[in-house]
Amino acid sequence: MKKLLIHLECDAQASVFDQVTAYDAGVDHVLAYGGVQLDQVTNLVYGAMFTRGGEGLRNTAIFIGGTNVPIAEKLMKKVQDTFFGDVRVSVMFDANGSNTTAAALVNKIAYKRDLKGKKALVLAGTGPVGIRSAILLAKEGCEVFLSSRQLERAKEVVRHIQINYGVEVIPVQIEGEKDVAKILKKGINIAACCGAPGAQMLDLATWSDAPSLEIIADINAVYPLGVEGMKVTDNGREREGKIFYGAISIGNLKMKVHRAAVKTLFENNNLVLDFDSIYELAKKLEA
Repeated sequence: MKKLLIHLECDAQASVFDQVTAYDAGVDHVLAYGGVQLDQVTNLVYGAMFTRGGEGLRNTAIFIGGTNVPIAEKLMKKVQDTFFGDVRVSVMFDANGSNTTAAALVNKIAYKRDLKGKKALVLAGTGPVGIRSAILLAKEGCEVFLSSRQLERAKEVVRHIQINYGVEVIPVQIEGEKDVAKILKKGINIAACCGAPGAQMLDLATWSDAPSLEIIADINAVYPLGVEGMKVTDNGREREGKIFYGAISIGNLKMKVHRAAVKTLFENNNLVLDFDSIYELAKKLEA
């Protein structure tokens, strides 16, 4: 029986990236649907649920992608609400690569380290990767500070995290280099930069002058990078006494995590791979 992955997303064209990754993970066929509306989800899921019974159900799985994470989250909920009893297939959520990227980012930081009691600053933390990274770092035992240029936006996200995940995160406002330096003086040990491509978040003078700072990670692969002095290929490289993880090293692990997650979908018919479970998979891989 062929392994079929049903790829759903709201973008007009389903992601080529995610389809290629699925084939590299061993999927036999990808059935890709772009431009999916919420009211179309049920019938698409029925096609997955009612065509194969019993053990055969594990050979079909659903992947939720797309660049619009909030809409993708609604698609994900609709998919799960359509299942009943044992009549279901496994489903993975990785819209905009947010879950696999956050899992890779935090695994780079946490690999073979005890983070309990560490202070972590998530720069540009109100985006999909930043939010997920903040939650995972908090679950690793860090005291997490989540930044935004607008304090109200940071507070809004922190409330969302507390209500939905039961995790306490501290909102902070960072508009420029002086604000970053001020926060770092709180004894920050870890800085995770989750900013937009080409946006520098941490300049060399600021990070090199922060004695408590131990680890710096950046997901931005577009110059200027999020961290001045960072190399995209840094993979545990020490600079000025700090350990650096660049976007390419994080991205390479992200790809391993993505492929491992897709493979896992076909082990059973009742798996839900969201950021928590994807991170647990990531922790089994060598960072």
